[in-house]
Amino acid sequence: MKNQISAPLPLQNVSVTDPFWQREILLIRDAVIPYQWEALHDRVPGAAPSWWAHNMRAAAKAVAAMKAGKPYVPRPTRHFETLPEDPEHADPDAFYGFVFQDSDGYKWLEAAAYQLILKPDAELKKKAQEAVDMICAAQEEDGYLDTYYTLTGRENRFTNLKDHHELYCFGHLTEAAVAWRQATGQDDLLNAARRFARCIMARFAPGRERGCPGHEIAEMALLRLYEETGETEWRDLAAYFLDVRGTEPSTFAIEENERRRREGLKELPIEAKRYEYYQAHMPVRAMQEATGHAVRQMYLCSGMADEARLLGDAAMKAACERLWRSAVNEKMYVTGGVGGTHVGEAFSRPFDLPSDTAYSETCAAVGLAFWARRMLQLEPRAEYADVMERALYNTVLSGMALDGKSFFYVNPLEVDPAACEKDERLRHVKPVRQKWFGCACCPPNIARLVSSLGQYIVTQSASALYIHLYIGCEIKARLNGGELVLRLDADLTRDGKILLTVVSGEADGAIALRVPDWAEENKLDCPQDTEAKNENGYCVILRHWQAGDTVQAEFSMPVRAVAASPRVRETARQLCFSRGPWVYCAEEADNGKDLHLLRVRPGDVKNALVAPLAIGGLPFPAVTLPAKRVLVPEGTPLYAPFRAEQTRDVTLTLVPYFAWNNRGLGEMRVWLNRE
Repeated sequence: MKNQISAPLPLQNVSVTDPFWQREILLIRDAVIPYQWEALHDRVPGAAPSWWAHNMRAAAKAVAAMKAGKPYVPRPTRHFETLPEDPEHADPDAFYGFVFQDSDGYKWLEAAAYQLILKPDAELKKKAQEAVDMICAAQEEDGYLDTYYTLTGRENRFTNLKDHHELYCFGHLTEAAVAWRQATGQDDLLNAARRFARCIMARFAPGRERGCPGHEIAEMALLRLYEETGETEWRDLAAYFLDVRGTEPSTFAIEENERRRREGLKELPIEAKRYEYYQAHMPVRAMQEATGHAVRQMYLCSGMADEARLLGDAAMKAACERLWRSAVNEKMYVTGGVGGTHVGEAFSRPFDLPSDTAYSETCAAVGLAFWARRMLQLEPRAEYADVMERALYNTVLSGMALDGKSFFYVNPLEVDPAACEKDERLRHVKPVRQKWFGCACCPPNIARLVSSLGQYIVTQSASALYIHLYIGCEIKARLNGGELVLRLDADLTRDGKILLTVVSGEADGAIALRVPDWAEENKLDCPQDTEAKNENGYCVILRHWQAGDTVQAEFSMPVRAVAASPRVRETARQLCFSRGPWVYCAEEADNGKDLHLLRVRPGDVKNALVAPLAIGGLPFPAVTLPAKRVLVPEGTPLYAPFRAEQTRDVTLTLVPYFAWNNRGLGEMRVWLNRE
């Protein structure tokens, strides 16, 4: 059973029935995807314009003109300081927004495709087909597809891979194209992705110009394209990008110096070490520490794990394991967020995890889930699933309001709205979710991850089925040639009781159930004459499975007081509380202002009560427990001789972190001061 390579089941083979997650998936289908479609067309009142549909139409117009033999006329990009107040007044031929704006629509399309796999929907398919047609119309004759350069200067294509995201947009296009083909059987978008890939490969490949993506995702997308089509050229291009990255002479330094020469500026040393922010400071197989832009690091590691699996690359696997230990054991928030500083949206030094200035971008948590699943495919270890679950239940869902119509880009662990308004150091922290963003990478990223959730619950090798997440669902799988239909009954909003039932079929093989890191006690009841053993945090059950077989598990879900490592300065003498996969927080709505005056004791968890609390009209399991509040008498001086604090007893109410800020503006804290 050790070192079993596994793969997700086809999305249609895992039907989510879990009441909590089914609601999230339906919310994406019924509210989020329609809302985001309107946002992509700049039709949401009060929201920042997306410019996606505008740019696609403008590029399609320019491409049609070129095909008709008309002279190419580049249009200037419209920077944010010169944007029109109303998108209806925009220049119809100009590019607006960030250079990576194309990717927002690609991610939306990927989410829509997953939803079509889960349930046919004629109206959604019509909108998605409209998006596909817009994209294909914007593709140039040689396969190039990036509206920024098509509109602003075709002669500059591929001259700034470091910063201008052409390969990043290609990656998201390819991810959407594979999902679209799996949903519809159509190759229209897949052929567009192939044509763009060949355009890229005509320029960057062994024996041609050296280059690699500034913002990673092309690597994992190319490997997904290879797995979908069996065409080895995409595997080889992904491997090339990974092999070139961080090697000398630095490809980023070379292209940067070419621009500096054109501008009459002094050239810089041709060395990789200056590009740590881009994870291009050393060869990927030599990397030791998670560094730089957090989302880029997550996407790079996902591509590295895919290559390690598909090519049997032991050195790449070892690098993934080192980077995992760095990211998870030294730089991850208790909520499963990564990226501690707003400076560069990046990882900070080890154990630097501030709560109020945390960046913890939603996309980085999404990327962490991507990476964790790929590590599970390489080797089923419970620690990978524990982290995947932590990110999903906390930071990923925190990025979206309960109605699906506003979003967090940044996910802090402490918020004081007055400070966010007045303190320039907190300018990146929003105390309320936003309708949309000029840089709107996060909202469609949530949509595509939640829509494809079934591929994170379970993976399968030739002889084993691995249950990673306890999310109620029906599973259809083949095991050693036999077919099984399984039902997993679970509801972690209620308790840790799990029931796995073989509904039909029979097969020989192993079913492995993860033992969660939050379960202080666990009980397992298997069929008689069953061989069971613990392996890498999984209970592996080997038998001849047939209809009627059941496995019952009960994982304890006590309220737990959690302390950070003493090496984390920002949380010294502080506690937070968790239950099952959820991290909890205190909100002003329940506990009043000045949450920093609350004092908690770890022993009081024995008196904690769990009961439903309505948030946004929905019941979520809230925790109440005894605490104290420091009294601040009127006239208390700024400084005075030390005296013991005066306190009064209070009942502290805690809510799941993901659900905060669904009841209006107010303070929030995950970490509370210890008495």
